[in-house]
Amino acid sequence: MAKILIVDDDRNICELLRLYIEKEGFETRVAYDGNQALSTFAAFDPDLVLLDIMLPELDGWQVCREIRKTSDCPIIMITAKGEVFDKVLGLELGADDYVVKPFETKEIVARINAILRRTGRKEENKLKEVSFENLSINLTNYELKVKGVPVDTPPKEMELIYHLASNPNRVFTRDQLLDEVWGFDYYGDSRTVDVHVKRLREKLEGVSEKWALKTVWGVGYKFEVRE
Repeated sequence: MAKILIVDDDRNICELLRLYIEKEGFETRVAYDGNQALSTFAAFDPDLVLLDIMLPELDGWQVCREIRKTSDCPIIMITAKGEVFDKVLGLELGADDYVVKPFETKEIVARINAILRRTGRKEENKLKEVSFENLSINLTNYELKVKGVPVDTPPKEMELIYHLASNPNRVFTRDQLLDEVWGFDYYGDSRTVDVHVKRLREKLEGVSEKWALKTVWGVGYKFEVRE
């Protein structure tokens, strides 16, 4: 599991990034000032650092400079500053990428994945797949197989069934599923979940007696695995 260090003095931003990044399967640590960033970096040994520039104690440029004295760990600078000078300075100090606030969390995750693929540091390039009797859910290739036969499944349905099946017997509320599958910046109706579950049930009905996509009345849904 690749490890990401998030450094920002805004605790709300840190929490939002942490939730999104952990959802993608990464391990995270958070630091809120420059000195804490350096001590956490030494103890955590991350595979990538998300580093804000405007920090207490030591600013992001100083932190970047110190990290580069001992490590080639990828660094993505995150800042409200958008001037060309700031970008050039960050890159000259050894940053690998530069993102200006406000940013989309999905963009941050995409940049993390791109840099880790490029640097070969990502251990998470393993197959994202879960299998049960007569069912294979491969999120790496976005392929659903029922009794060995590929079934045409839209991306969001794939993500939903993968999320449920990766957590067998765990009950999720509709709001949890909207947050964790659709994303924290999604503001749609919770009935969206019901529609996707209905479509999945049509594809999976009668496939096996050992598992089922179940409604937990008054709560939400679960992927039930039976003994």
